[in-house]
Amino acid sequence: MSLGRDDVLNALKSVADPVGGKDIVSAGLVRALTVEDGAVRFVLEIDPARAARMEPARAEAEAKVRALPGVGSVSVVMTAHSAAPPPPDLKTGAKPKPQGPAKIAGIDRIVAIASGKGGVGKSTVAANLAAALSAEGRRVGLLDADVYGPSQPRMLGVTGRPASPDGKTILPLRNHGVTLMSLGLMTRDDEAVVWRGPMLMGALQQMLFQVQWGALDVLLVDLPPGTGDVQMTLAQKAEVTGAVIVSTPQDIALLDARKGIDMFRKMGTPILGMIENMAVHVCSNCGHEEHIFGHGGVRAEAEKLGVPLLAEIPLHLDIRTAADGGAPVVVSKSASPQARAFRDLAKRLIADGLA
Repeated sequence: MSLGRDDVLNALKSVADPVGGKDIVSAGLVRALTVEDGAVRFVLEIDPARAARMEPARAEAEAKVRALPGVGSVSVVMTAHSAAPPPPDLKTGAKPKPQGPAKIAGIDRIVAIASGKGGVGKSTVAANLAAALSAEGRRVGLLDADVYGPSQPRMLGVTGRPASPDGKTILPLRNHGVTLMSLGLMTRDDEAVVWRGPMLMGALQQMLFQVQWGALDVLLVDLPPGTGDVQMTLAQKAEVTGAVIVSTPQDIALLDARKGIDMFRKMGTPILGMIENMAVHVCSNCGHEEHIFGHGGVRAEAEKLGVPLLAEIPLHLDIRTAADGGAPVVVSKSASPQARAFRDLAKRLIADGLA
């Protein structure tokens, strides 16, 4: 008889919630449980004030599930709702001190790769930029924070699951000289992540602060499109060097890019520059250049906003096929003009002291 969800839940019902008195299943702490081919994954969603008291329960839950017949691996992640700030002292007029962004040990710089809308090639740019920086001798990490659509494991050709030797520290994976952490390494390709804001924020903080990144010159953070919880959590919790905005030249993409820039500025995150992706298409048969999405829109927007245009990346089949094949074009066709565009971008960021 194969292992099923009910078998895991029955085992978890024997683990007591040390605070509420119920078991952790009845208390509603077990979330996102998946059982597939002997691999069991679930989240314990807790109050952040209870984290220390919940650690023995987490360890017990992992041990009891691991002891079940047919279990090959167990991954238990504790994630916490963001605690509400304490109310101000109305008698003295004192206000709570906000917790500012924290520096991640061993990481010199954090650069967010962002876009206002999806479909502009932000993740492709992030993967190639990471590989290009590594080729230039930088120690590079890439955090795939696009939680609902993690694509970096595929683009960088990374498979397998991150290990956690002590149940607290997560060991990232590595390929093409890039240290990678992604929620996509913990879920199936066809498995949706159905999480609300607090779980997203908890997962992002774990991937930032509980991953053993090692010593890095720069950590690139591939953000989801838009201006939501993930972007705000990153800006509030970590010391971000700045954001790079990726857009295609057409007006509809620039409209959303402006909103992304405005959000970062409101959060106090510097804008390091803009990248025009899919700037020009060169026909592989005749060499004719065609500006499918228009031309110069991102350059004009960057001048208007007073930020540099960092690069103009062409629209080329090789970039797409290389990403689908798990080796960015910077790696698979390092001498091509397409790869050179990313190498030039990496060199510029290094020269400017940003990577």
